[in-house]
Amino acid sequence: MKLHDRVAIVTGAAKGMGGAICTRLAREGAHVVAAARDAAPLAALVDRLRGLEHGGRHLAVPTDVTAEAQVANLVDRTRSEFGRIDVLVNAAGVTGPVETPLYAVDPAAWDHVLAVNLKGTFLCCRAVVPVMIAQRSGKIINIAGTSGLRGYRYRAPYSASKWAVRGLTRTLALEVGPFNINVNAICPGVVEGGRMTGIIAEKARVRGTTERDVFDEYVGEMALRRFSTDDDVAHAVAFLASDESRQITGHDLVVDGGWDV
Repeated sequence: MKLHDRVAIVTGAAKGMGGAICTRLAREGAHVVAAARDAAPLAALVDRLRGLEHGGRHLAVPTDVTAEAQVANLVDRTRSEFGRIDVLVNAAGVTGPVETPLYAVDPAAWDHVLAVNLKGTFLCCRAVVPVMIAQRSGKIINIAGTSGLRGYRYRAPYSASKWAVRGLTRTLALEVGPFNINVNAICPGVVEGGRMTGIIAEKARVRGTTERDVFDEYVGEMALRRFSTDDDVAHAVAFLASDESRQITGHDLVVDGGWDV
């Protein structure tokens, strides 16, 4: 197991991609501290992790990543339970307005997207970095996105937040590299699941077309002609969290089936 006895915090863990990441890290032997706003699905996830046959200890800590005090509590609980933090995965995120031109974006919606996707990542990194510096080791993995690699028409808040996460990742990598801390970003493309189903439905509604047309448009832009899955992203996280990526920092690992080629 690549991550035997490592301690990993995963935000946005209650479902979807975050849940898949937690499961993969646990299967690799990590002790997982799962954080999300919704307590019930978070507790159910940790119950499932505890049922895996890998001997890890797992903890659910309900957390709003935009609230500094709650992020501090997440880190304190982790250190109290495990004594160290080896991996931080910032997977908490929101979609924001879909198929909405910039002039029609509500400033409150803009603020919400930047608060969760960017400020939440910043607050978690800010809270964890001193622990990792003291240890002289750590892995930080931020979930950015291919919308942070190029312009994304009618998704300005989301695209801006993901570009910013990539900039934060590179800057932090330079700051903490001397302390043996790796900081990287993963850029998922279109990932199948409930969130993408909702985006496709909203695009179809606004455009006055069918959901199948929107789906086919996405697939047609991908070299591999298929959506990514939550597990595809989780595999990439496990690699960046492991010693196999010891010499990779400040970079983006793109998991998009060739969408941004």
